[in-house]
Amino acid sequence: MLAPESVVSETNALITNDGVVAGLLFAILGFVFYTNSSDHPFFKKFYRFVPALLLCYFLPSLLNTFGIVDGNQTAVTDIAMDYLLPACMVLLTLSLDLKAIMGLGSKALILFLTGTFGIVIGGPIALLLVSAIFPDMLGGAGPDAVWRGMTTVAGSWIGGGANQAAMKEVYEVGGDIFSAMVTVDIIVANLWMAVLLYMAANAKKIDARTGADTSAIDNIRHKVERYEAEHVRNPSLRDLMLILAIGFGVAGLAHLLADWIAPAIATHYPALSKFSLDSLFFWVIVLATAGGIALSFTRARSMEAAGASKIGSVFVYVLVASIGLHMDVTKIVEAPKYFLIGAIWMMIHAGLMLLVAKLLRAPVFYMAVGSQANVGGAASAPVVASAFHPSLAPVGVLLAVMGYALGTYMAYFAGQILRVVGS
Repeated sequence: MLAPESVVSETNALITNDGVVAGLLFAILGFVFYTNSSDHPFFKKFYRFVPALLLCYFLPSLLNTFGIVDGNQTAVTDIAMDYLLPACMVLLTLSLDLKAIMGLGSKALILFLTGTFGIVIGGPIALLLVSAIFPDMLGGAGPDAVWRGMTTVAGSWIGGGANQAAMKEVYEVGGDIFSAMVTVDIIVANLWMAVLLYMAANAKKIDARTGADTSAIDNIRHKVERYEAEHVRNPSLRDLMLILAIGFGVAGLAHLLADWIAPAIATHYPALSKFSLDSLFFWVIVLATAGGIALSFTRARSMEAAGASKIGSVFVYVLVASIGLHMDVTKIVEAPKYFLIGAIWMMIHAGLMLLVAKLLRAPVFYMAVGSQANVGGAASAPVVASAFHPSLAPVGVLLAVMGYALGTYMAYFAGQILRVVGS
């Protein structure tokens, strides 16, 4: 999972100026949107097979892969995560129909828990399978034993960065295996996110093929679209300023409250850290989302007619591009056996999700967001959810919050299974 904090290390990247990096990202986004709307036969055929959102994610990854930009060094991703993501959540929830969200039913929860279960059992199964090829993967007892490192991936993929750190301490994971597993975590999780973005772009075809009942999702989308059609207006400069004031104002308030709440919990209620309740990032996202939901019951909802969710969607695309900066596919060749474990692990998780979704005749949206709420957490679950429709972003946040709560417990349980298998 991509953590909201950057990893500080030396870099040999060609471009280290964050202003240039930001310019490149926006140039890429502009290129994608320009060509996506082009009437040129090549681009019309190209985008029939390659979703624009996926390209917004993949092209920035090439900057990191070829050493043009160091995704772990640039502050662009931190800015996007810390400031654009909470503001985005506010703007995407202004037109929220909370009753409709609650009406999504139990399938979303079932698939989320299925994803958690898939990660818990997927790790031990993957370790057993890979050990048939590489026997040295088993029998480790020291701090750099493979099974110990895998517990940190379980923490990340069920909860988030805080849960990952908790597993590192609980299972006394050595530095070398931890570094290797962090790389596996980031690469495999981001590759899976790319698959989910592709599925989001083709959701209608997939749901039609599986016969999924999409009525609840369609109801939310139609309500938002109907409201926009009835109230839409050309935004004035005043409207745009008010939209930004609402988005960043509530996000700023969320930061202010998080700066007080997180340290207070860490000091006075340290036992709650196992739920990630001492995480600043956790509270910023939760409070920003709560602020947007609260404003959806006020006159601020009228800002949707002036394009609040469209501006929020702009922030989503910037987030996707900045997340792409952390992808370096060449890292896979550095430790193939570890990446083989990660790939099999993720395939077990994905296969179980797809199977249960088919049995439940659930829309691909439930599967994708349930999976990303586990694997990506609050940093990317709302991004995947909004790829289906901006009004659905809060569903990603709600499920990601559950992931934070379950992360430490379920990862610890997975670690005990890994200990038995790998020792």
